[in-house]
Amino acid sequence: MLSKIRRIGSDRGLFHGYRIVAACSIIQAINLGGIFTFGVLFPELEREFGWSRAAISGATSFSFLMIGGGAVFMGQAVDRFGPRAVVTLAGIIFGLGYGLLFRMQAVWELYLYVGLLAGIGLAAHDVSTLSTIARWFVRRRGLMSGITKAGGGGGQVIVPTFMAAMIAGPGWRIACLAFGITAIVVLVGAAQTLHRSPASLGLKPDNETPDPATNPAQQEDGATFRQALGSKALWLLCIAKFCDLFCLFTIIVHIVSFGVDRGLHPAIAAGVLSTIGAMSIAGRLVLGGAYDLFGARRSLLACFSLLTASLMWLQFADTTWSLFLFAAIYGPAHGGFFTVTSPSVAEFFGTRAHGTLFGLVISCGTFGATLGPIVAGSLFDVWGSYTVAFALLLGFSLTGLAVASMLPRSVQTSGALEP
Repeated sequence: MLSKIRRIGSDRGLFHGYRIVAACSIIQAINLGGIFTFGVLFPELEREFGWSRAAISGATSFSFLMIGGGAVFMGQAVDRFGPRAVVTLAGIIFGLGYGLLFRMQAVWELYLYVGLLAGIGLAAHDVSTLSTIARWFVRRRGLMSGITKAGGGGGQVIVPTFMAAMIAGPGWRIACLAFGITAIVVLVGAAQTLHRSPASLGLKPDNETPDPATNPAQQEDGATFRQALGSKALWLLCIAKFCDLFCLFTIIVHIVSFGVDRGLHPAIAAGVLSTIGAMSIAGRLVLGGAYDLFGARRSLLACFSLLTASLMWLQFADTTWSLFLFAAIYGPAHGGFFTVTSPSVAEFFGTRAHGTLFGLVISCGTFGATLGPIVAGSLFDVWGSYTVAFALLLGFSLTGLAVASMLPRSVQTSGALEP
């Protein structure tokens, strides 16, 4: 029986973990493409309905609140039921959220479709994919996480570009309907490839030879959720994630509108967003591979250093070329942050409760993502520019840099780190 299971898991010599990386990359592309798409929709909603930027960005903040509130529960669901069921259900809800924008007439519908439905769907995408990758790989965990998140970077380039073309043609309503239907089909299809861990197929991480005498349940080790709660490292990761997502999601939501305010054509301003996505692919791959060499602390310090440099430049960027240069500096940091968090949780706490712990870190971070866009929109409505908002982002980046420097240099994965 064991040999039969092994053949299923490694059909024709191809380690099933690589199929899971491919499926997770597709899942990331659709979900993150949807997040980036809202930045392209932002000016269209403002133009058609006359809603304030605070009101529009508030829907995104509500979506991030749903992501943050749901991430721990989605992580627990992955730990208990596996990623296939979670991604299937979440994919349907996410697609419905975007598809129903086709019929939107009032601002409350924006909060219902993007805020509630898309937010619930998005709560599952990182904890489902990256926790699964963390269980299937150990030696190349950072690189495989980077490849998975590079799929998200591809989605950040392709989906907003597709949506911008659709908006210029049949309009934003048809674009949202088409994307919603596509999201359901692709996400549900990709979910069927996922398995919680290699042990479920009689395999071991990194395609190592399984030991028939080993209990598959013993292949996952590390801290329990309760043990990890007493670790200083966990809360430092949570604070750092709050700081980086406060900055990252504010940029995602507002950078297109900022570019339009500076005189860029909406399609060119959307190109800044797409450039961020393209450059983030490099960040995901390079910083993911570097993570396997340098570990959590130095990887996070590198990400915050790049973010700080880009935000310093943004304080003075007011031309087309300067905004694209900002995107080139900022993009790798953006991709790096999303790549190194899951391996960092596994580095400090193992994989026994990885979904729940990773969900907690993401939950704390998305509270920053919730506050960032709406605070920036409110500051714009008060001051008539993004000057104060972007200065605030720089402050959060510097805070994150200081917090990352406090992470322990040593690693312990067989139990919780000392408080």
